[in-house]
Amino acid sequence: MSRTRGMFASYGARSLLFAKFIPGFSTVAPPLAGVFRMPLHHFLIFSGLGGLFWAGAFVAVGWIFSRELELAAQYASRLGSWTLVLVVAGIGGYILWKYIARQRFLRKIRIARITPAELKILMDGGQDLLLVDVRDRIDFDAEPSIIPGALHLSIDELDARHLEIPREREIILYCT
Repeated sequence: MSRTRGMFASYGARSLLFAKFIPGFSTVAPPLAGVFRMPLHHFLIFSGLGGLFWAGAFVAVGWIFSRELELAAQYASRLGSWTLVLVVAGIGGYILWKYIARQRFLRKIRIARITPAELKILMDGGQDLLLVDVRDRIDFDAEPSIIPGALHLSIDELDARHLEIPREREIILYCT
């Protein structure tokens, strides 16, 4: 996510030309254009050109590989109904693979979590806490509010400034 924001911050409206080719970036680019207050006419021009490039790329691939596509269609017609079985099995295998990858990811990120209500109770009780706001600089600049007493360190800054974090206190990282 931060790389996507960084890419958008670096290239601005030009990033919309290739946004559709990068998974995830095409979803995040329009809201980022709003966050960066891109003029509407720039957004429409660059996003429209990016859509034309994206569609043109698929047309070009179809045109270049038209003979191969005809050959694949011939093989599919020879297989008959087995083609459908192979397609469904392929899609099912892909879904299973994504499910397993998601479960592995969720197991990796299982860490102690705290709700805002629980945090409020700890803060009101005088618990010795260190709150660290780890939002990216772009997010922080867009919405600079912070929990009173929290330290703002982006994930990129943690390596350089980790000595500022006292280890004798309970540390709570948060982002919004």
